[in-house]
Amino acid sequence: MKKLRKAVFPVAGLGTRFLPATKAVPKEMITVVDRPVIQYVVDEARKAGIEHFIFITGRNKGVIEDYFDVQFELYETLRERGKLAALDHLNELQPKPGQTSFTRQQVPLGLGHAVWCARDLVGDEPFALLLPDMIMQGETNCLTEMVKLHERTGGNIVAVQECDPKETHRYGIVGRGADVEQGFEITEMVEKPAPDTAPSNLYINGRYILQPEIFDLLATQERGTGNEIQLTDAMLRLQAQQNFYGYHFTGRTFDCGNPEGFVEANMAFAMARPGMHAHVEKVMRDLLGESAPQERRTGARG
Repeated sequence: MKKLRKAVFPVAGLGTRFLPATKAVPKEMITVVDRPVIQYVVDEARKAGIEHFIFITGRNKGVIEDYFDVQFELYETLRERGKLAALDHLNELQPKPGQTSFTRQQVPLGLGHAVWCARDLVGDEPFALLLPDMIMQGETNCLTEMVKLHERTGGNIVAVQECDPKETHRYGIVGRGADVEQGFEITEMVEKPAPDTAPSNLYINGRYILQPEIFDLLATQERGTGNEIQLTDAMLRLQAQQNFYGYHFTGRTFDCGNPEGFVEANMAFAMARPGMHAHVEKVMRDLLGESAPQERRTGARG
């Protein structure tokens, strides 16, 4: 079994739910606290042992490539001004030469097509796929635990979490089979099932480890929902040939592809910073006090 070395990040989306901000800034570069969303996802992959980071980009996404490049003028200015702590921090985040690759999804044909665009860069190896809208917070690193499961089982790994059983129609849902190592066998995958037909309330949260055979299936995959090439459709075909296992992530996942999830992520990550917790908590209490109805703030009078 080949070692998992590469990760794919599909960052070609338009980010229409964040207009007008995304007219000028890619959604992946909007910051949660003090770093872009994409940095959180790359950090997760790096901590899991990923060595090569592959970005599937599109038009007006050049700033992502620039972000992961060395900015000599900035680094030299920080050095001259004695801001060595900031310089060291940037160097820690900086991928090493040759660790990043960028290719374009020239036509917006969906997630499956974006993954297919990485075929030559991935080659004949298993690879991780991380959706950049989804960032994780928890005691364990989601992809690290998935890698451990993959090393024990082989096959394909999908991370899942529980959703409200009434909201299964919003997600890709998996059926849970027998326990295997620290995961379980996936018996089926259903895209956005109605609550009364869903096999469980375990939804796919945007982290995958896939075998390279998925590329051949994507090459012949017919367009599905939204007239796009859907990754889930190809995964269902691959499931007829290979095993799929689920890893149940117990932390929190924030969907930064929509404003509500983005605000939640900012609040959660700010609260997790020791130097910011007290200030953020005070601001939130003040805002909640100001927005409370008059009778709640002054006390109802009989």
